Amino acid sequence: MSKLSIKKDDKVMVTAGRDRGKVGKVLRVLPADNRAIVEKVNVVKRHTRPSQNNQGGIVEKEMPIDISNLMVICDKCGKASRLGRKVLDDGKTSRFCKKCGELLDA
Repeated sequence: MSKLSIKKDDKVMVTAGRDRGKVGKVLRVLPADNRAIVEKVNVVKRHTRPSQNNQGGIVEKEMPIDISNLMVICDKCGKASRLGRKVLDDGKTSRFCKKCGELLDA
């Protein structure tokens, strides 16, 4: 399992598939499957049975999307860009935008 460049609460853009161009916040990352769940992206309808917890009926929910189809949006330049890793002076690693050079995990 390799280290992923996308983390929870990142703002990402979908680069491939039927939701191409949509922007959303990462709700959950599934590193074992190399997938992420993004807010209002890859929404499907599920028919659920009534239970003690929920009413049942047709429920819309987000399904996981492959990490390779996502690009992180930089806070400074506002564009979807690839990420690099830098080792800081204190020995910690941080992600940076390859377009403008801004650190994302400061």
